[in-house]
Amino acid sequence: MTLLHAGIVVCFCETIYQTMKLKSELMIQPSGEVWQKIRAELKEDVNTRDKDLATIKEWLRKQPHLPDQWEDNPLMTFLRGSSFSLEKCKRKLDMYFTMRAACPEFFTNRDATSPVLRDVLRSKLQGPPLPGVTPNGRRVTICRGLDSSLSPQQVTDTLKLALMIGDVRLMEETEGVAGDIYVLDGAVLGPSLLAKLAPSTVKKFMICVQEAYPVKLKEIHIINTSPIVERFVTFVKPFLKEKIRKRIFIHRDLKDLYKYIPQEMLPIEYGGQCETMNSLQDKWTQKLVEYREWFKAQDALIANESLRAGKPTNYDELFGIDGSFRQLAID
Repeated sequence: MTLLHAGIVVCFCETIYQTMKLKSELMIQPSGEVWQKIRAELKEDVNTRDKDLATIKEWLRKQPHLPDQWEDNPLMTFLRGSSFSLEKCKRKLDMYFTMRAACPEFFTNRDATSPVLRDVLRSKLQGPPLPGVTPNGRRVTICRGLDSSLSPQQVTDTLKLALMIGDVRLMEETEGVAGDIYVLDGAVLGPSLLAKLAPSTVKKFMICVQEAYPVKLKEIHIINTSPIVERFVTFVKPFLKEKIRKRIFIHRDLKDLYKYIPQEMLPIEYGGQCETMNSLQDKWTQKLVEYREWFKAQDALIANESLRAGKPTNYDELFGIDGSFRQLAID
């Protein structure tokens, strides 16, 4: 082996090591007692889950309007997010691929190296999931704005990036979690930003989160609140399911947050022992860049309404122009 070849091998091995190291640092997979709690809450039977996965894969192959196949781990994540109800899993998968087609503003041009997305990632908003999980197996994500002067397009791009992170989690959360907790820092939320939130965009995003992704939203915590932040909460509530509205907690004191989330697992800025928000954001930005080709490949994996058995989905009806929301019928 020449010195050149040896150098190439060393560089390749170092790249693999750094990728694996980043993966393990970004999302610690639950184990031990926490893993057992998650299995129980998700109704996951390790003896039958592979059979359930095979059933969903076969169902997917038989749907003329949906992609023939998809990676195993996201499919397993959908099963977990559906508490292993096959019918609920089918509905969510159908809605997921339907929303991919219906919302190109969220599901196309997902290149984290593009100037527009890189600008948002670097200087507009941070929303990294934290590495660990709570004692009851829940993943915590902290969202905070860095600049209140976002354009309407940048508001849409922040929502796009949130769903991109969600897709990475579909791929890499191999053991699942017992639900999600979101902490929203309202420190820079001002009236100008609130005015740029188009109700139609917010509604589409909320349908994605609540109906298309296998998310079990357990708690939403609002910190650094203000009258403007409370107006924002009032604005968003109509787009949330009733059970989720009841899971919103507004904190006047950061210490009150520690009653719900162990202080030590929070970033340094919030009194915890985890690394800084900037460090977490940098790592997640790197992860999104690594998924650049995967995101490109996903552009073609959408619902084709011209092939759907029965009546094609009408997007205006789906998004509830009349104020309602229509469930998809699943065969």
